[in-house]
Amino acid sequence: MHQPKEPPHYIRIAETKFWSSFHYAFSGIMYAVRTQPNMRVHLAISALVLLATLVLRLERIYVIAIVLTIALVLALELLNTAIESVVDLLTVAHHPLAKTAKDAAAGAVLVASIGAVVVGYLAFYRGIQQSGKYVYDALAQVPANVVLVMLALTAIATLFAKAWTGRGSPLQGGAVSGHAALAFAAATGIALIFQRPLVAVLAYFIAFLVAQSRVESGIHSVFEVGWGAVLGGLTAFAVYLLVRSHLVL
Repeated sequence: MHQPKEPPHYIRIAETKFWSSFHYAFSGIMYAVRTQPNMRVHLAISALVLLATLVLRLERIYVIAIVLTIALVLALELLNTAIESVVDLLTVAHHPLAKTAKDAAAGAVLVASIGAVVVGYLAFYRGIQQSGKYVYDALAQVPANVVLVMLALTAIATLFAKAWTGRGSPLQGGAVSGHAALAFAAATGIALIFQRPLVAVLAYFIAFLVAQSRVESGIHSVFEVGWGAVLGGLTAFAVYLLVRSHLVL
């Protein structure tokens, strides 16, 4: 039998750089969560807003606008953190231009935050004012939105858990396995929404494989994977309890 050929050296290097770029990006996010109170506030508000999209049954176009707005605010907060770090690195004395750079970066976040408030008002206004038929018009879209919010809230909760413990890196190690949390959140959401035994078994089996891969690769311990599974499962279950009376399949 012929041994399978290994990919060329340049392809392996490209793959390594590709995954390393994700690792560095998540490291930057974790640094901001750990050190910047505003970043934690933005994440907490984002979680509440995402939950509100489910409670008010916003149409998908409004959910898209809110998700894009949240992404913009968080991205600018990260950029603000980067600018502050560079200024602190290059400037020892209190230089007026250093203050201007920091103030301008903070101003960009403020402008985006004000825009987010306006977008939120426009998106939620109709749902709040018309609590009757309009609020429930998006029932056919609820399952997709529910799973999306479940995963988003699980990711936010995992970031807070990793930042709080201060152990490991965003993609490797840490007191909570993010991969296991997301996998079990998705599995729990699928099981609760569709309520079909075979679908639930398959979903949890895939989640178990994801968790097992983290243990076998030595990135997480069984305990850390277990905490991730509990965090993801409980988050998905809490979201389901919030909206279950409106789920119609």
